[in-house]
Amino acid sequence: MTGHDDHAGTRPAAWRDGWDEGDDSLFAGREPDRPDAPAEYRTLTYEVTGRIARITFNRPDHGNAITADTPLELAATVERADLDPRVHVILLAGRGKGFCGGYDLGIFAEHGGHTGEGPDRTTGTVLDPIMQARNHNPFGNWDPMADYAMMSRFNRAFASLLHANKPTVAKIHGFCVAGGTDIALYCDQIVAADDTKIGYPPTRVWGVPAAGMWAHRLGDQRAKRLLLTGDCITGRQAAEWGLAVESAPAEELDRRTEDLVERIARMPVNQLMMVKLALNSALLAQGVANSTMVSTVFDGMSRHTREGYAFQLRSATAGFREAVRERDEPFGDHKSQQSPPGS
Repeated sequence: MTGHDDHAGTRPAAWRDGWDEGDDSLFAGREPDRPDAPAEYRTLTYEVTGRIARITFNRPDHGNAITADTPLELAATVERADLDPRVHVILLAGRGKGFCGGYDLGIFAEHGGHTGEGPDRTTGTVLDPIMQARNHNPFGNWDPMADYAMMSRFNRAFASLLHANKPTVAKIHGFCVAGGTDIALYCDQIVAADDTKIGYPPTRVWGVPAAGMWAHRLGDQRAKRLLLTGDCITGRQAAEWGLAVESAPAEELDRRTEDLVERIARMPVNQLMMVKLALNSALLAQGVANSTMVSTVFDGMSRHTREGYAFQLRSATAGFREAVRERDEPFGDHKSQQSPPGS
């Protein structure tokens, strides 16, 4: 092989090299000045270990509930991982007792949009919690497009997990409910603890899954079975139904998930991208974008019906947990003081 002594084909299994590895890499000699530059995030943490980018929701005292910062930071870290040639797979998880308890509805229902966590980077934008709280005033006028401008951007950011070039894996435990499912269902793979609580109880009042992913992930009948009742299933059932790719006892979840992402990480980045793009083309052809648009509109409408206003005012007067208890007790699945925010 005269003239080709330095070709990758002369090395055993050179296809296992990373994008940034080897003298013949497109990135050879192009190391970033600060490849691991730290960044401060309010709702999550980000780190890269080997070929795995790890995004971890980091509001454990609040059930990792979604705030106005969450979509901005999630989209930013997904893009950060996508741009990093070292990263082959993105792993999303949550600290504390659960993955994500949905939107921090107590901010709107009880506190008029004020988080109490200092100045908000979204002040004066369509994501401004104060502006949105005003738009949820039961005694005022509702602007549906101001509502849609907010929620569509939440969904656009969450959908970065689906549209990222690289595969995304959600590791869910404890609870993944309400808006938390909007995030998890956008991931390419879900690995769940057997006892994880998964569902969208707000379909009982004041909510429609804005991401619109349930039918695409579960099929028509099983999606309707959950959303027409607001019932939840376990991680084990989610695996049986095909919503999760696998489930495991809680104590084995980390190991099983690491096994999966390590196997994915062994694959060449370009192979992963091609496979994901090819399979996403079939999923997107089902009309994911249209489902999201329609679901987002109806989610806004559900919060501004007579019933939706009744739930909101009950939350403001009796407290959000009490309103949730009254909502869920007839269905037999309320656990006093254990329901995560937004559930």
